[in-house]
Amino acid sequence: MTSAVDVSIDEDAMVEFLTGLLNISSPTGFTDNAMAYIQEHFSSLPLTMQKTPKGLLVGSWQGAEESAPRALTAHVDTLGAMVREIKENGRLTVTQLGGWVWSSVEGEGATIFTAHNGEYRGSFLPTMASVHAHSQEEKNAVRTEKNMEIRIDAQTRSRVETEALGIRVGDFVAFDPRVELTDSGFIRSRHLDDKASVATIYGALMAMAAAGLQPRQTTTIHISNYEEVGHGAAAGFPPDLHELISIDMAVVAPGQTSDEFSVTICAKDTRGPYHYELRRRLEALATENGIDAHTDTYPFYGSDGEALWRAGGDVAVALIGPGVDASHHYERTHRDSLINTTKLLIAYLLS
Repeated sequence: MTSAVDVSIDEDAMVEFLTGLLNISSPTGFTDNAMAYIQEHFSSLPLTMQKTPKGLLVGSWQGAEESAPRALTAHVDTLGAMVREIKENGRLTVTQLGGWVWSSVEGEGATIFTAHNGEYRGSFLPTMASVHAHSQEEKNAVRTEKNMEIRIDAQTRSRVETEALGIRVGDFVAFDPRVELTDSGFIRSRHLDDKASVATIYGALMAMAAAGLQPRQTTTIHISNYEEVGHGAAAGFPPDLHELISIDMAVVAPGQTSDEFSVTICAKDTRGPYHYELRRRLEALATENGIDAHTDTYPFYGSDGEALWRAGGDVAVALIGPGVDASHHYERTHRDSLINTTKLLIAYLLS
């Protein structure tokens, strides 16, 4: 039987895919362009990805057996914002999409997507950003929705002028990812959560297809688009599904076992433990295949696998993923973490 360590992974193609995906804006609810990118790249694999009415992507890869169908899921939606108010000075107040800290995107570039008049660029700033115009107390104020705004890169000084640009309440706002690949193998970018995991699924399937391998069990590939607001993978799976592996970023921070070079198998997060037997099986596969892996618990975290559980899914669910430092901020991971995650996915699919 072929081992995961014997399967060649094209890591450059995987990272190239990830870079392209990171550079496509996809805040929750505005993911069509990213989904089209994924669908195009997955079209070379032995499965056909179909878009569902909800907007997620689902495909099935025929396995050697069909006795216990499986699924892999990762999400392409990211943190972002939506225009909440056009202020009298022409600038924009936003409402959050997903759980991010206001100060984490201070000074970041942003794109506003309008319905009828294209895109506008801008910057996300405190209302009292100028050092030379505000007191120390004002400059150091805690960042909230009320004292943060988008300064639009267009000639507007009033609400009426901004509305004349075609900008409206409800327009989506995406923050710049600022993707950078270092010679030492690090990948720095916003939104590695969870586009890095989508890339590992692509890398695993690409490697297996190139080696002429098929999964042991028929496997659904599921890319969700509402994970950051809690219901991404609540639908889209076959009724006879037995197991689901949710692939999402691992928490790298003080007090965690996860790091930026390994794959992490999550035992428990905010909502409770994952399926014990499936988790232990993944740990054993990592050991048997010499894959650099850790087991961890996450104190403030929920996944798409739990979304299926809450929707009534009677399946075994496990969570694994590449280590990502500074989650929901300006994130970083390493190629080694992507590779180890990809290897564990291959080992699981072949087992």
